[in-house]
Amino acid sequence: MKHEIQVIINEQPYTLEVWSHETLLRMLRERLGLTGAKRACLTGECGACSVLLNNRVVNACLVLAAEVDGAEIMTVEGLSTGEDPHPLQKAFLDHHGTQCGFCAPGFLMASAALLKQVSRPDEATIRAALAGNLCRCTGYTDIISSVQAASRARR
Repeated sequence: MKHEIQVIINEQPYTLEVWSHETLLRMLRERLGLTGAKRACLTGECGACSVLLNNRVVNACLVLAAEVDGAEIMTVEGLSTGEDPHPLQKAFLDHHGTQCGFCAPGFLMASAALLKQVSRPDEATIRAALAGNLCRCTGYTDIISSVQAASRARR
């Protein structure tokens, strides 16, 4: 069964027809070409597909596209506007918060959600906010340093 939805993604309005079983991740990647959210575990365990749904971090692999009717979504592609990177993206680059980069979009979105709620998070708060995201390369120390640096840069 198909459903018509209206959704705002990265500040752009869309009207789409989606299948009942279609995930938000599939809609973003295959229909809209927004490939920042990664297709990885498909069980909500790794956070590679994290996006903001009404300013809340969700795993796009676990959300049905039909459920986002009327919602606002931000993907990693929507973090920066224009040529300049978002402060989080710059901090992740400057503080080596990524290595292979596969998990980076999920960490960036979870970090963006955190910094919208807490302007100066301590390490424990950052660790808790990023607990739903897995990285096999960095060991997390540089990711935490990147979020702290972005927090300082926003002031």
